[in-house]
Amino acid sequence: MQASDKLITTKKELCRVCYTCVRDCPAKAIRISSGQAEVIQSRCIGCGNCVLVCSQNAKQYYSSIDEVNATLLSGVRTAAIIAPSFPADYPDLDYQQLCGMVRGLGFDIVSEVSFGADLVAQAYKKLVAKHDENRFIATTCPAVVSFVEKYHPELVSSLAPVASPMVVMGRVLKRIHGDDLRIVFIGPCFAKKSEITRSGEDCVIDSALTFKELNQMLDSTGINSANVQKSNFDPPLPGLGSLFPISGGMLQAGDMTEDLLTADVVCADGKSNFTHALKEFENGSLDAKLLEVLCCQGCIMGPGMSNDLPYFSRRTAVSKYARERLKSVDPDIMQNQYDTFSDIDTGNTYRPDDKRLALPSPVDLQNIMKRMGKVNDEDELDCGACGYATCREHAIAIHKGLAENEMCLPNTIDRLKKSLTDLNISNDKLSKTQVALINAEKLAGMGQLSAGIAHEINNPLGVILLNSQLMLDECKPDDDNFEDISLIVEQAERCKTIVSGLLNFARKNEVNLEIVNISALIDRCLKTIILPKNIRVIVEHKIQNPQVEIDEGQMIQVLTNLFKNAIEAMQDGGELHLKTHDKGRYFKIIVSDTGTGIPEKVKKKIFEPLFTTKKVGKGTGLGLAVAYGIIKMHRGKIDVQSNADPEKGKTGTKFSVTLPKC
Repeated sequence: MQASDKLITTKKELCRVCYTCVRDCPAKAIRISSGQAEVIQSRCIGCGNCVLVCSQNAKQYYSSIDEVNATLLSGVRTAAIIAPSFPADYPDLDYQQLCGMVRGLGFDIVSEVSFGADLVAQAYKKLVAKHDENRFIATTCPAVVSFVEKYHPELVSSLAPVASPMVVMGRVLKRIHGDDLRIVFIGPCFAKKSEITRSGEDCVIDSALTFKELNQMLDSTGINSANVQKSNFDPPLPGLGSLFPISGGMLQAGDMTEDLLTADVVCADGKSNFTHALKEFENGSLDAKLLEVLCCQGCIMGPGMSNDLPYFSRRTAVSKYARERLKSVDPDIMQNQYDTFSDIDTGNTYRPDDKRLALPSPVDLQNIMKRMGKVNDEDELDCGACGYATCREHAIAIHKGLAENEMCLPNTIDRLKKSLTDLNISNDKLSKTQVALINAEKLAGMGQLSAGIAHEINNPLGVILLNSQLMLDECKPDDDNFEDISLIVEQAERCKTIVSGLLNFARKNEVNLEIVNISALIDRCLKTIILPKNIRVIVEHKIQNPQVEIDEGQMIQVLTNLFKNAIEAMQDGGELHLKTHDKGRYFKIIVSDTGTGIPEKVKKKIFEPLFTTKKVGKGTGLGLAVAYGIIKMHRGKIDVQSNADPEKGKTGTKFSVTLPKC
């Protein structure tokens, strides 16, 4: 793995923007951009939590398989050093079978990192004893080391100057087999890949494989426990270093204890606990001489593990292996190994790599909170849906360029509801406008048709009407032809009325505006209407200033039509209610009745030319169409509300005419 390679990448087509990776990243190294989660390489500590929690497998870590295969094919002597957590990953596999399988891949030497862990444990014991007045943070976990370097650079001086067991074991093998030996680490940790890259040329380890990658290599070559020869690990052999992958294992290996009374040594593990422990260590509330912190719940729960066994099953597997190995190793041989490598270099240095981003000013934070819809304290729900514990943390992340406003689910839902409401309002207005345009087109088309029909029929109709009237005048009432001629005259008159209506409809009248008292005009129109005795008229003039600017003649035509339609709808009697009122620059005329109402399927067509529900000879279907055109020419609108179903309530119809006052 090169420094330019990304440890963890995102397959955008699989990312479902659930923000789980944001929530579980202790370093907040995930940037949400255009709805996609991206791991920022420079901020990533390699803990692998984002890979573990991604249910869609959108997070992929760098694979070292190709580079390891290239090393094995190069002919250079290559060693595999296996992390002490391997019993937790292969609980049903004898360690000799695993060792034989790894050799089968082409490794010349297969050793355990646990011996390096033994040396590291002794180094910590000496460090704490020598510097009784100092406080140290254990550096066995590369993710924790990276976290301190990037986000607590003031604590870098407190990092114990001790190398990881992997590096120390590499130095041991280099001393035994020479500096040209290639070494591949196999374990449960992604961060080991980054540790090698960060160390550069000073690192004695060439590549790092996870247990998952090891299984892929074994599967691809067909190697399994049944077709390999059992083999033992190459020396040096470990002692209590086999307990290192368990939280507190380093302390037992170094004969140190976590004394709850003195609190000289404190252990903390897990993505939440380790960050809190470091904060408390930094502010002095955790006064421990040695703080052993692990990013995972021990290495046995590392992201590179290949099985789904629960924590205690893995822990038991490691403990069982350590007990059995200690029984099989000669204490004298083990002590001789410690003496041989007592002078091995276990030291290491660490450097600050500050990746902290500037915090927003109070004003900037307030502005961001407003954009997120967080105006008041009660708006800060701290629901965690965005991946951040609090709304303010989310706002700070937005300022740092790591998050987006849209990640706030409650605010996004509220804005979506508002957008839907606005969309419905716009859609309603659009529908009304569309209906108006359709009616206008129909009116225009019918106008042209009506003009042509009226023009062609008017002259011959005049001749028929004139001559039939002359014949009727000359015919005596007792004549046998009197009724026939009367019928001709009656129907000719009806045709004249229809043609007259067509001409009025087709004629593009200009609106001759003049100041008119609308209340007086309505009262005058009522006097021209013949009202049945069973119909009661109620008039309410609530308009403050009845002086409006309209075309009087055309408005009489509109009102007369509405009055007649209302009366005809109340054959069994009822109430005709007339009302006027104003609002701002507009005034409204409301004509309502208690008649039979207009069915829904009919209401959509009432303004269409020549559409009528009246019996033959009772209507032309032009009245409301003409009224609609007149009102539109006055820059107004006409609305209708009606109920024809007695089960839904009182039946009747209400026409509302809204017009500008001037």
